[in-house]
Amino acid sequence: MKTQYLPLFALLLGSCAVGPDHTKPDATDITPAKWKWKSANPRDNAPKGEWWRVFKDSELNRLEGLAVASNNDLRAAIARIEQARAVLGATAVAYIPDVSLGGLAKRERTSGNQPTPVPIAIPSSRINTFQIGANLSYEIDLWGRIRRSLESARADAEGTVADYQNVLLSLTGEVAADYFQLTALDAELAVLRRTLESREKSLGIIDQRFKAGVLPEVDAARARSELATTHADVADVQRQRGELVAVIALLCGQPASTFSIKERISTASPPSIPAGIPSDVLERRPDIASAERKVASRSAQIGVEKSAYFPAVRLTGDGGYLSKDTDSLFSAGSRVWSIGPSVSVPVTGFLVTKARVQRARAAHEETIAGYRQAVLGAVKDVETSLTQIHYRGQQVAAQADAVAAAARATDLVRSRYEGGAVSFLELLDAERTSLLLERQAAQVKAQRLIATVRLIKALGGSWGSGGSGK
Repeated sequence: MKTQYLPLFALLLGSCAVGPDHTKPDATDITPAKWKWKSANPRDNAPKGEWWRVFKDSELNRLEGLAVASNNDLRAAIARIEQARAVLGATAVAYIPDVSLGGLAKRERTSGNQPTPVPIAIPSSRINTFQIGANLSYEIDLWGRIRRSLESARADAEGTVADYQNVLLSLTGEVAADYFQLTALDAELAVLRRTLESREKSLGIIDQRFKAGVLPEVDAARARSELATTHADVADVQRQRGELVAVIALLCGQPASTFSIKERISTASPPSIPAGIPSDVLERRPDIASAERKVASRSAQIGVEKSAYFPAVRLTGDGGYLSKDTDSLFSAGSRVWSIGPSVSVPVTGFLVTKARVQRARAAHEETIAGYRQAVLGAVKDVETSLTQIHYRGQQVAAQADAVAAAARATDLVRSRYEGGAVSFLELLDAERTSLLLERQAAQVKAQRLIATVRLIKALGGSWGSGGSGK
């Protein structure tokens, strides 16, 4: 071979890497045509910002900040990133020679009766050995085993970052959903306390009229029953509230015994939703990004396993000083060295390698299926959230009309009761209906906000380029 072709040959040999190159999975057949889905191009690192600020609720902002700063699941996810990066660093070290330094100092006595090939007795002796040197070992990556290992480790490290983003998105979404559910309970408490105050006043009036002989005893008994029922409802809602505060405390990394959230009725309103959602918004979803990284990692592992079919070539060498005494250890005559390649050719391991390659290919197919499932889940999440937002909006409007109508009906029935035209039972029925509708209205408003939170989560943090949800 001509010498001018040696660099080209070395370049071609060095670029050889067995196994398939990673190709991004296609999901065009499982996504709506209107979304115009394209091959995966994860953008989970696109800026999402503090998406919850779109609701303009200061207490929600405080809780989200506390959760991001103190949640232990989030800290564990960060630790997993550091672990994966350490593995990546250790894998990359294979690109450089393995060099070690060593030293030896010993005194030994040889046997005077050791076997020899000639009938000459070798007397016993005492020998001093002093040695210091370095050993070098370097694997020439002819078949890309190291490169594929590095590709796999890098994809795994990137996957842990995506997993962290997924934990962060799930955490902040859960805090927001629980907070809006908490404000709905606070709205219910406000309605119940207002009803409680009204029924306490009504009971006082009814008792006076009963004692005066104007009203029958049954009206007073029913009034006391409704008052006690309202007290029980207040206690039940307070129980639910306490349990929900404990859940939020856990999400925020705080002890439930010392954590508290003041009662408040949120004035947050859902942000406007764009008419159409392009497919690329789902590329911000960290679970899809994580699934794609797994595909890349398993693809590289196929190359790692296939490289075992081929000879492994290593360059080894050592050098240093060897002497019988310390005075001459570093003299020129004490120098020793050796260098040379070593080749390991598999002979009987082909069946094992074949099985490992088959396992790697099957693992790769598994991750592709997992990726496609993640895409299907994303489509389902978005469609479900959009449906909930649409119909919850209609429900909120209808519920508001029902509450207004029930309040008007209660006022009319109360006037008729005070005029003696209807029984107290009819008034109680009207008040119960009005109370029930007001409590339902509070829950429906919260569910509409929660549906918006779920949509933002389904879209990976937002639907706009800047991560603000606009």
